[in-house]
Amino acid sequence: MESFLETRRRDVEIAIEACGVCGSDVHTLTGGWGQAKFPVCVGHEVIGKVVAIGPETTTVYVGDRVGVGALVWACLDCKVCKSGNENYCPHQFDTYSCYYPDKSMAYGGYANHIRAHEYFVFAIPESLDSSLTAPMIGGLGHFGILFAAALGAEVYAISHSPNKEADAKALGAKGFICTNNGGWNEPWRNNFDFILNATDATDRFDMAAYFSLLTVNGTFHTVGISDKDHIGSREEVQEMLRLAAKLDIKSWVETIDISEEGCKTAVEKVYNGDVRYRVTLAGYDKVFGNRE
Repeated sequence: MESFLETRRRDVEIAIEACGVCGSDVHTLTGGWGQAKFPVCVGHEVIGKVVAIGPETTTVYVGDRVGVGALVWACLDCKVCKSGNENYCPHQFDTYSCYYPDKSMAYGGYANHIRAHEYFVFAIPESLDSSLTAPMIGGLGHFGILFAAALGAEVYAISHSPNKEADAKALGAKGFICTNNGGWNEPWRNNFDFILNATDATDRFDMAAYFSLLTVNGTFHTVGISDKDHIGSREEVQEMLRLAAKLDIKSWVETIDISEEGCKTAVEKVYNGDVRYRVTLAGYDKVFGNRE
């Protein structure tokens, strides 16, 4: 296996143009995942232009528009990596709040540039807008409705917030189920083949009520676990981006220009749930200039 320093010959440097603001950023900054390694620069839903590549990089080129998610390195040599599950590599390095073996710190996307091993740099299809696409690299929530509806599923949104009904239907849901009232599940027993749970509040769910909605041999699939969400593999992310381009999927995003105040506002909006339905930091060239 190559050493960490040897693999840095495949690093890619990216001038950032958009970065989604994720719940992971909030969990890190508030201590939801334990004490962060300060100083920390969060942000793992990054899109930008390649401005430099290592001498052994073969998959991206200077000038390419690319994305970086929640990982920037894995060994790519262990049994887990070789099975196509490098996102579970026991030797992986996160995009931020993580020390490399040389004791340097990994910093995220609330910055002018970012570096990552080429394996964790994703091609962004030309038709996708950077600000709308950045949150797809790490987001949950309303993407479940957008993708399911675009793929032709008959979608029902389940939420404790009745004021989300209009938005859910605008996103593509056929119906809306509010969980606020006792017995909310009774009319929907044995009705759904598949339930996708995109929240991080499963520990507060009446799971028996949710499971009652499933048909025999139905599936309850969780992609959000309280303060411990995980990510997809390289191939899964690339497939998702290609699908978004093919089906013209566009997320609902509020953009805020990056600045000290802009970062503060964006993080607070996500923390307070004051977002419909994702926030992207943009306007990087206004602050950092042309970095090509």
